Amino acid sequence: MDLKEKIIIEKPIYKGSFLDIVNVDVVLPDGNKVSRDVVKHPGATAIIAFLDEENIILVEQFRLALNRIMLEIPAGKINKNEETMECARRELQEETGYIAKNLEYLGSIATAPGFCDEIIYLYKATDLTLGDKDEDEDEFTNVKIMNINKVKEMIKKGDIIDGKTISIFTYL
Repeated sequence: MDLKEKIIIEKPIYKGSFLDIVNVDVVLPDGNKVSRDVVKHPGATAIIAFLDEENIILVEQFRLALNRIMLEIPAGKINKNEETMECARRELQEETGYIAKNLEYLGSIATAPGFCDEIIYLYKATDLTLGDKDEDEDEFTNVKIMNINKVKEMIKKGDIIDGKTISIFTYL
């Protein structure tokens, strides 16, 4: 069976500063018509940055949607016409102050494909030097250097629940 849904019409619902929401009427594989809401996202990058073989850089950041402080790998959205590797370099420095001499593409993840088109491109950063932190004006983070085995324990215990942070470990 061909599982693809045929788009009939896409109607804008909301246009935000970087997210848009659209309502999409589709024809299902069985011929029935339904309506879907989709969040349009520009995409993002996320970086697992190694200070050495045992220690990585994480950031603490308040996440309003969950109303809690999260511990995550550095990440951020891709600017218009920006290459993913350049985004990864920029976000790593903005959020942590670290500059990577080596940046390796690992893969990508779909964060919530049931309702959002966001793809996060995952990178591994090594051979780091400390530069200046340059956060966006609405961004506040605490940099945390942590042993990679401690991070794995925190994931297993449920202390770290961020999807991109958990996912990147499958690429190591």
